[in-house]
Amino acid sequence: MGLDIVVKDIQEGARAEVSRIKAEGDAKASEIINEAKEIQKKTLGDSLAKAEEDLQNLHQQVISSANLEVKRITLNKRKELLDKVYDQTIETIKSMPAAKKEELLKHIINKYEASGARIYSSKASEEAVKKLSSLTYAGSIDCIGGVVLENEDGTVRFDFTYDSILKNVYERSLKQISDILYG
Repeated sequence: MGLDIVVKDIQEGARAEVSRIKAEGDAKASEIINEAKEIQKKTLGDSLAKAEEDLQNLHQQVISSANLEVKRITLNKRKELLDKVYDQTIETIKSMPAAKKEELLKHIINKYEASGARIYSSKASEEAVKKLSSLTYAGSIDCIGGVVLENEDGTVRFDFTYDSILKNVYERSLKQISDILYG
């Protein structure tokens, strides 16, 4: 019987050792699981924070992009309107009564004739310019009105065409015109 007691003691000792190892394993497994849960929570929190930050950045980009598009469309519409006004001004000049056109030519010629030796005008103004000026008529040019004066050797030209006058006034006044139209 003595051997049975020894075997029983060994078995009980082995069971106790198994229970102790199992308890240690369970504790270690529980510790690992808890660490994994904490890592998961932190990772999830970091991912959510990153996703929220990315969403805010994307939102800001979309708003900025939309604002730029609105500005671009607004500027294009303003440009279209200003171009339309410019074109209407040209049409108004073209449709002026002949007497008014002659009066304007007379004023330009009287003021600047001494600066040139030859004079050019539009084909439509040729007869009026020949009548109003003592300069040599050098031919017609493509313009809506006005004259170009040239010195004897052709090295100096003074452009008093309505086209260039309108263009200069338009470019100098563009900001002022825009401010008036759009505040």
